[in-house]
Amino acid sequence: MSTLQIVLLVVSIVLVAALVALMIYGRKLQKKSEASQAEIRAGAQTYSILVIDKKRMKITEAGFPQIVIDQTPKYLRRTKVPVIKAKIGPKVTSLMCDEKIFDLIPVKKEVKAVMNGIYVIDVKGMRGGLEAKPVKKKFLARMKDKIVKKDKDSKK
Repeated sequence: MSTLQIVLLVVSIVLVAALVALMIYGRKLQKKSEASQAEIRAGAQTYSILVIDKKRMKITEAGFPQIVIDQTPKYLRRTKVPVIKAKIGPKVTSLMCDEKIFDLIPVKKEVKAVMNGIYVIDVKGMRGGLEAKPVKKKFLARMKDKIVKKDKDSKK
């Protein structure tokens, strides 16, 4: 065997080993995430809130209590998180929101929110449903739609 073949064989073995290790690590993280989501859902309560404003901002700038900032790992304090300013009863508070539902939350409307502490897990429309933003089409899908539209126009 030549040296090139030996080097390629060693590199491929190392890559396969790294891939297997990443798969095992990923499964462990997924199980851990599912367990924490189950804990969050177990302690959740439903509130009626009036959403005043929503933005993505740093945890330190969002106006959360100091204990929340202290419990956040230092490397995550600079990342932007979805924040909702909402009125719950007579009190205006800042709430952290799940990334999946952030786009669904309407501004200046009343919604029923499933929350655990200051973390909003889910929202439902108070009067009627929530309007989902249209899914942005990819470039090829837009071009295909244009071609189909031109074909229909030319046949008429």
